[in-house]
Amino acid sequence: MNESSPPALPGPIRTTSPTAPEGPDGLPDPRRWWGLVFIALAQLMVVLDSTIVNIALPSAQRALDMSDGSRQWVITAYTLAFGGLLLLGGRIADVVGRKRTLVIGLVGFAVASALGGAAQTPGMLFAARALQGVFAALLAPSALSLMTTTFTDPRERSKAFGVFGALAAAGGAIGLLLGGVLTEYVDWRWCLYANIPIALVAVAGTLLLLRDRPGTRAAKLDVPGVVLGCGGLVAVVYGFSEAEARGWVDARVLALLLGGLLLLACFTYWQTRTPTPLLPLRVLADRNRAGSFLTMSFGTIGVFGVYLFMTYYLQEVLGYSALEAGLAFLPMSAAIMTGSTQVAARLLPRVPPRLLLVPGVLLGASGLTLLALVEADSAYATHVLPGMLLMGLGMGMTYMPIFATATLGVRPQDAGVTSAMVNTTQQVGGSLGTALLNTIAASATSTYLDAHRAGPAEEARVLRDAAVHGFSQALWWTVGAMLLAALVAGLLVTAGPASRSGAAPGPPASPAPPGT
Repeated sequence: MNESSPPALPGPIRTTSPTAPEGPDGLPDPRRWWGLVFIALAQLMVVLDSTIVNIALPSAQRALDMSDGSRQWVITAYTLAFGGLLLLGGRIADVVGRKRTLVIGLVGFAVASALGGAAQTPGMLFAARALQGVFAALLAPSALSLMTTTFTDPRERSKAFGVFGALAAAGGAIGLLLGGVLTEYVDWRWCLYANIPIALVAVAGTLLLLRDRPGTRAAKLDVPGVVLGCGGLVAVVYGFSEAEARGWVDARVLALLLGGLLLLACFTYWQTRTPTPLLPLRVLADRNRAGSFLTMSFGTIGVFGVYLFMTYYLQEVLGYSALEAGLAFLPMSAAIMTGSTQVAARLLPRVPPRLLLVPGVLLGASGLTLLALVEADSAYATHVLPGMLLMGLGMGMTYMPIFATATLGVRPQDAGVTSAMVNTTQQVGGSLGTALLNTIAASATSTYLDAHRAGPAEEARVLRDAAVHGFSQALWWTVGAMLLAALVAGLLVTAGPASRSGAAPGPPASPAPPGT
């Protein structure tokens, strides 16, 4: 892109991979596989924190005397800050260096976790969770972009992204399990304190084992882009979350949604005018990358729906304890690991990504269909478990190709912001999906109660049936989102398999237009 004049939408991105960091002898760094351990550990911490607090929320609410109306901000404060600032975090990584940004993010995340664990008021906990989101927005794109620049050989890349994708996909369920153990046997505060030793180990490993090319210090941060893009994302997510309580026609909800969309439209226009864009549109011009982003966004809605509703279903309907609910998600974690490391990682070098994405998403949709059919008296082993296994296997097959395809062939100076876009689509898709699904479930539950009024003797049963009905209606919408993800992946992701010669998977590279 020409730095001195407003460009038109840029052409396709070259599909050549950036050169991996080298060791002293000019060969690929021999410590890169140990470095992967700490990159994956940093990513795992971010994903864990998206769900580990869910199990602890009832205990935290009682301890801090939190109202029912405000308790959602323990989750929303994190996702809003995380999803809204990821693009900025990715661009900062490109400017100052990914390794340095990763270390700053890890240290800041540990400090924010300590503040949250020590919170004495709801406001202090909300602020700490938002601060966690801010630093997560720094470390997440830094970790993924380090993966992109460290592993460039197709075979090594597939193995590395198999591990990375498995942790990213399974981390949510692992967080529910760990949250259950800590809440039941220690204290809810340790769901936050647990991040501190993880972050310290990751910092030490990053400093000792990871290499990174210098940042582009001459580049400038796009401050107007930050305000427009991040402000638009936050407004839209906040509007969806408020719709649950206020309704879709409420003036505040409409103002937030329309204002957010207007800000995002202005952001898109500004990115075509500024010489230092926060999100270079050349990143989105590649159809495989754009298809990966959309597939991630729609697919994440289904994953968040499972965590959101099945956690409540297991504890409030089936009567599981916090630990038992966490254990119930372990088979799903195992299925995710299997799909990512044993299926996707082995096949991606040999088959086009969409031959993994489309079947994977359809498997996830079939699992969600089984979960949408669950009733109040359904048994875990015969009704819930099969759906979780299919969902886990399908999403394990999906996440790894998305991560690998979305970041493949990106320019080194755009690695951070491209990695941020993968995480942004995941977090924003999950945040919007959660708010929308909550609204659908609440509306369906209310409608069911109005149609099934009962006396005191049957009130408990009707309330339980109404809750399950609400879950079911919301989960049917997640099935639709997954089917849309499969359609997008099938139509847009046209990259070929990785070749054994070291070329990046995809169609033959075409010369990029001048100035791009």
